[in-house]
Amino acid sequence: MRRHLRPRLLVIALLLACVPVRSAQDRDTIAWLPVQEVASGGGTKGPWRQNDSHYDYVDDGTAAFLPDGALAVAWVDQRRKEALLQVLGADDRARAAPVDVSRSPDTFSWMPRIAAGGPDTLHVLWQEIIFSGGSHGGEILYARSLDGGRSFSEPVNLSRSRGGDGKGRLDRDTWSNGSLDLAVGADGKVYAAWTEYDGALWLARSRDGGRSFTPPQRIAGDDKRPARGPSLALGGGKVWLAWTVGEDPDADIRVSSSPDDGASFSPPVLVGARAARADAPRLALDGDGRLHLVYMEQAGKQPAAIRHVRSDGHDPAFGAPRTLSTRVEAAMAPQLAIDAQGRVHVVWGAAQGLCYSRDGGAPVTVPHSGPGAGARQGSQQGLLGKKLATGDGMVALVNSSLAQGRGSRVWVMRGHLPDSR
Repeated sequence: MRRHLRPRLLVIALLLACVPVRSAQDRDTIAWLPVQEVASGGGTKGPWRQNDSHYDYVDDGTAAFLPDGALAVAWVDQRRKEALLQVLGADDRARAAPVDVSRSPDTFSWMPRIAAGGPDTLHVLWQEIIFSGGSHGGEILYARSLDGGRSFSEPVNLSRSRGGDGKGRLDRDTWSNGSLDLAVGADGKVYAAWTEYDGALWLARSRDGGRSFTPPQRIAGDDKRPARGPSLALGGGKVWLAWTVGEDPDADIRVSSSPDDGASFSPPVLVGARAARADAPRLALDGDGRLHLVYMEQAGKQPAAIRHVRSDGHDPAFGAPRTLSTRVEAAMAPQLAIDAQGRVHVVWGAAQGLCYSRDGGAPVTVPHSGPGAGARQGSQQGLLGKKLATGDGMVALVNSSLAQGRGSRVWVMRGHLPDSR
């Protein structure tokens, strides 16, 4: 039986989402702007029949800021089986109509990632449900724009395998799609990481800004301990890579680094508590070169918690984890970003919407982030999407929802950070 790993399989949905805002200082953390809806669609999700499935909804929103403050937002339209992208100016106005990035109306496109490579360069990575002869469909496709998101190159298949690429397996019957990540360095080098249902973790690199990629190299993972949920970070002359594993109720996060642009990686450092499964890692480096890691951790049937650890130097010698989520809250799928002022932003899903914490402060509910009555929030393909972005004095969150038989939507919440209004 085919089962995606969805939030309801991981956590106990509770009534309280986040600690309420109580002080003037907390209320002034972010000046939120009006919500902006970027896509709406049908509300039909029929039974899985591979690429003949009757799906009609929008989903999988993600975003990245451009250097000029504009926000690139990508999502998927399941009816069209396409990944779309639109750039919203700093004035909230769309710069052009949505662009069809994937151009594949016969196969589903899922879980895109965006990275800005300069004032006019955007890189997009996504999972395409191409069946290549293995037990599960999935390939990793890439395209880039050199004109600020107005047009994109022909998609390139980076994986070309039978392994079911883009799937992060927990066990034979349970997995998340969107098990992939994308990072672009200040030098223009592009890195793409993904896992496959059969277990391997792969990395492909471009030294020429996305014009060409090296053949993918296998970093870790096998059928016994399938890798899942990769996260990339660049800085300090290194490529950092984190992931976790399936088929293990006591799984730990693995963190490894490469000093040679991803050609080789150090033995991984393990992060996680005993008798608990650590999942959905996210990495980021601050301006002082410290490495930050957030992840969700669940012991047995207890509600999952969001943990944050930080290295003290340029090596992943992490200190003791801090718990950011509250005990009464059902926490899901953390997101991590560090802004230009070095502030650490962490967001995660909860029963009533998205929770936000800055620099380890008490979490608050993001206004208008909830899915609405009778709707389910977040991607229908699992927990491994990417919803958070920071720019010059700004933060942005993307969420999606599906109300079966009624409709679906993807919307953006943007806010001014303190000292930047």
